[in-house]
Amino acid sequence: MSDTIPRPDAAKAISGVVIRFAGDSGDGMQLTGDRFTTSSALLGNDLATFPDYPAEIRAPAGTVNGVSAFQVRIADHEISTPGDFADVLIAMNPAALKAELHKLPLGTIVIVNQDTFDERNLKKAGYAENQLEDDTLKGYTLYQVPMTSLTVEAVKELGVKPRDADRSKNLFALGLVSWMYSRPPEPTLEWIRQRFGRDSLVAASNEAAFKAGHAFGETAELFESPVEIHSAPLTPGTYTNINGNTALAWGLVAAGQLAGTPLFLGSYPITPASTILHELSKHKNFGVRTFQAEDEIAAITSAIGASFGGHLGITSTSGPGIALKGEAMGLAISLELPLLVIDIQRGGPSTGLPTKTEAADLLQAMYGRHSESPLPVLAAKSPSHCFEVAIEAARIALTYRTPVIILSDGYLANGTEPWLLPDVTTLQKIDPDFASGPNHVTADGIEEHWPYLRDPETLARNWAIPGTPGLMHRIGGIEKEDGSGNISYEPGNHERMIRLRAAKIAGIAKTIAPLEVEGDADADLLVLGWGSTWGAIGAAVDTVRSEGHRVARAHLVHLNPMPANLGEIVKGRKKILVPEMNLGQLTKLIRAEFLVDATCVSKVQGQPFTGGELSAHILAALKEIS
Repeated sequence: MSDTIPRPDAAKAISGVVIRFAGDSGDGMQLTGDRFTTSSALLGNDLATFPDYPAEIRAPAGTVNGVSAFQVRIADHEISTPGDFADVLIAMNPAALKAELHKLPLGTIVIVNQDTFDERNLKKAGYAENQLEDDTLKGYTLYQVPMTSLTVEAVKELGVKPRDADRSKNLFALGLVSWMYSRPPEPTLEWIRQRFGRDSLVAASNEAAFKAGHAFGETAELFESPVEIHSAPLTPGTYTNINGNTALAWGLVAAGQLAGTPLFLGSYPITPASTILHELSKHKNFGVRTFQAEDEIAAITSAIGASFGGHLGITSTSGPGIALKGEAMGLAISLELPLLVIDIQRGGPSTGLPTKTEAADLLQAMYGRHSESPLPVLAAKSPSHCFEVAIEAARIALTYRTPVIILSDGYLANGTEPWLLPDVTTLQKIDPDFASGPNHVTADGIEEHWPYLRDPETLARNWAIPGTPGLMHRIGGIEKEDGSGNISYEPGNHERMIRLRAAKIAGIAKTIAPLEVEGDADADLLVLGWGSTWGAIGAAVDTVRSEGHRVARAHLVHLNPMPANLGEIVKGRKKILVPEMNLGQLTKLIRAEFLVDATCVSKVQGQPFTGGELSAHILAALKEIS
């Protein structure tokens, strides 16, 4: 085979496509989907992805519970979701077909690895009959491709054993789909050489498999013709394809640079938050220090210690870890130190669905600590938005001397989208405002440092780095006397400190931008969202409005305190819909705070909302109030 692959001459243009790769967890579907995404990003398409991992990490091979999928939507226009359903399904085995087929509308293109539909694999998937030979796929556009045997044949001359050759069949599938959608092959070929370069035989077999898949699409005469999707009209600049956890990590690095403070991450590995630890560990050159702790409690207390020493302390986890960190968060509230607590939400309770998405930790973030212990809560709305949320959370933590919880979820953490790299010179500096000298004079005229004297505007206490000459002080978990920081059991002082800490958090609302209402601002129906529902809500509202209906939408990033104008926005509406991946947690808060009749649209299936699902709920609500 030649080193390059000729591009098809006669490709017809389409506006977009949703492709879902599905196979056994060992079939490399995440890798295949990621490479197809990268090729599409290089062409300038707008895109959104949804990696869908099996709920069981080590499910038996060939079973439905072990199916791993990757959905990618590419388009020549702006999009906000990875698509409601696939236009094309690539099923690498019977289990993948069984797991995915019920999600597909009739007419969907289904490409199967014909070689895997043998008696053994059919039995593992729970099929009594071969679905390729009955009416199961009637109404779908079915292509049966012997991917395994063609891959074995392609690499045979390299001396690769059939068992080893089987591992490259995902590259055959990638080559085939790359031909179908006119993806440039050269970047993938170069990636194969770099990724597998340490083992020349593995690199050569994967390259041969990719080329064989591409050639099969071109010569087999099964497919009408390749298609192409033109570049999307994106704002000019330098883009990268980024997922939510990477964006969070980069935002934290940027925040440290903007504040001139070192970063310290204390973290215990947990799905789906662990990649934040992995990414931050690469950036020691930016003053980042990472510590993989022995448990969740050690992780957060090490971060609190780092903040006491003048660093920006960070800890990352998921819902179960937030529960374990609760007491230490109370300590950080009492100490009034900056701390970032990142919660990448997942299905629960307990171990629950560790690889599936959910957004049911909001009430835990708001109230999951003992006593009166309010803290700011922010939620990211898209993978790239995680960068902005990290910086905003750091600004609040450093300015107001408080722990801040950042809520993301598995859908945002693993999903990707193109991100226009910001001009770092436009990012606003953050002033940590360390104490530099004594701030109190005693009756005897002695200058000393009082750690709990407050800024009259922000109510933030003094932050003095231990060891700074003349600024000796102590802080701890026992209640402090206002100002001096001495231990105090006086009842009136305790209430004063409780109210001061609450007023400090409430006062953050003064620095939050007013909440924007999009769509028809004065519409009777408002769709109010938070977190990763942003994309599906936007797609649904746009669809319904395009059909002539009037709908308003607003999306909360700051959940505590909420924007000051939220009350004005929700009052007077005939209907407020709140889509949530829980049983109505934000809905409860809105009803309690503003005494309005908000209605939850709930989904807790380990899967994100689709635009179509929300469109149906919006239309039903409009019918109710018409």
